[in-house]
Amino acid sequence: MPKFAANLSMMFNEIDFLDRFEAAAKAGFEAVEFMFPYDYEAGEVAERLERNGLTLALHNLPAGDWDAGDRGVAANPGRVGEFQDGVGQAVEYAAALGCGQVNCLAGIPPEGADPDEVRAALVSNLRFASSKLGEAGVRLLIEPINTRDIPGFYLNYSKQALAIIQEVGSPNLALQYDAYHMQIMEGDLTLTIRDNLASVGHIQIADNPGRHEPGTGEINYPHIFGALDDMGYDGWVGCEYRPLATTEEGLAWAAGYLRGPRSR
Repeated sequence: MPKFAANLSMMFNEIDFLDRFEAAAKAGFEAVEFMFPYDYEAGEVAERLERNGLTLALHNLPAGDWDAGDRGVAANPGRVGEFQDGVGQAVEYAAALGCGQVNCLAGIPPEGADPDEVRAALVSNLRFASSKLGEAGVRLLIEPINTRDIPGFYLNYSKQALAIIQEVGSPNLALQYDAYHMQIMEGDLTLTIRDNLASVGHIQIADNPGRHEPGTGEINYPHIFGALDDMGYDGWVGCEYRPLATTEEGLAWAAGYLRGPRSR
């Protein structure tokens, strides 16, 4: 049976971030993930994880100034120093939070940047990050994202990300496969995961259109979950979706997968 992690950047948004850990545990989740922990003291987040018996499945590297439009800086040749500083910060947080893998958002290259320089910067940055994270026992991931949600984002297809992984040549770099993004960009979800399972480090889900919970759109998630079991995928499946109503009202899809509500 797949193991699901609640994405606290999108789920349980009815309450403050630090209170979402308890809400996820009470809903039956054994793990959580989120985009960025850096607005909070690492010890504060670690305490919420421990108090609620939760594993942290994933967080992202620092991604620049999100409010200003940054969606990562790894594919920006002029921000290498900033990227490397972010890797150091991510190592500190991952160690404090017991997080075994960190995702790198490639970002949007500067307008007019030379494509060869952009790719070279990304490859070099990923080699640096995969090495530094590997020394700390943390796996690095990269994620293709659809062009509808983030126009101009550098990585958009599974094959593109896999080619970058091959070029980087690090055993500590894997693919984060987001079924929502890839349904928009390429479809053929189950076959793509099966054919590249050895390179898949983490899976995320949301339905399409709308990026809401499974069962609200066109993706046959019961089929995908069964296929993941058949493949022997034993990693976490991150629920990175925006609930259509409240989070708890939208959890009917997970009734057969979560361990059931818990009281704390």
